[in-house]
Amino acid sequence: MDASILLVGGDDLLPTLLERIRDVVTCTLEVVPSPSEAVPLIQAQQPDVIILQSNQLESLALCRQVKEQTKLAWIYCIVLETSLSGLSDDRRQYLLQIEARASALENGADAYLWLPQTTATGEPLEREMLIQQDRLLKSQILCGLRMVQTHRELIRTNDILSAIALSDPLTELNNRRALDWELPRQVQNSRMRLEPLSLLILDIDFFKTINDTHGHAVGDRVLQLISSRLRHNLRFRDTLFRYGGEEFVIILSSTDEMEALLVGRRLCRLVSDQPFSIDDTVNLLVTISAGVAALRADDDPKGTSLLRRADQYLLRAKAEGRNRVIGFLDDCEEELGTRG
Repeated sequence: MDASILLVGGDDLLPTLLERIRDVVTCTLEVVPSPSEAVPLIQAQQPDVIILQSNQLESLALCRQVKEQTKLAWIYCIVLETSLSGLSDDRRQYLLQIEARASALENGADAYLWLPQTTATGEPLEREMLIQQDRLLKSQILCGLRMVQTHRELIRTNDILSAIALSDPLTELNNRRALDWELPRQVQNSRMRLEPLSLLILDIDFFKTINDTHGHAVGDRVLQLISSRLRHNLRFRDTLFRYGGEEFVIILSSTDEMEALLVGRRLCRLVSDQPFSIDDTVNLLVTISAGVAALRADDDPKGTSLLRRADQYLLRAKAEGRNRVIGFLDDCEEELGTRG
């Protein structure tokens, strides 16, 4: 069984319990003598099941600490009691068992097991009793492992669904929803690290004409080919999104506006210089236009104003002839040229 168990207990418990666990279930076993020593191991390895000895002072505190952490709360915690008196009909002993069980569950334990080592008179337990104890121990461990497996399958499913929700099915790029999540994070990182941040909005020129002339299947293929060409010609720190229709957004981290303009112009050349081979009979020359904007101190934390500013420059690029990149620095050059 592909699972791991962490056993936390003293010398009075460990030798016997280790053998019993190995007999009832096959998995990876780690052992630590005290709850305080277990903490770094739990953080690092995140075992599936933790078995804690109840008579150790810090056991219940450790159980509570595990359950209070979201990233660890799925770990199945079993509190094991062996220190109460042996089997008897004593009413006081019964109440002690109930109290110990309640305390364990209140502190986050998923299960509480009472496995006495002897009878009330101190004699060893009968073989049949030990067999039934081992059966109970095995069933409780397997119950925990089933719950952990269910949790992990849910996490995997959620990861798949999240990936689908954030991916554009046609181009396999990040989609607009992914941009809405990523851009505020990039803005925050830029401001925390005092690093520049720029953004490019790209649009395929005359894309409607491509659809009208060659059909939407060819238009979809153009989107796929351009996506691939852009993706394979970006720097490792750049993040590409399909913003919608024939528009794309690229977040350029650690990039000022001058660098962003150079990146945009390079991408324009890469798209326009080589035709796109749709099939054996159709080769299309395609160009793109782009708007560039760099993050400013007065931009909102979601990046909405940054995105809007880049979009405005994109509109100018298309109005001024397409197949070009326009940004704030172009305004500065025009102003200087006018003054000169």
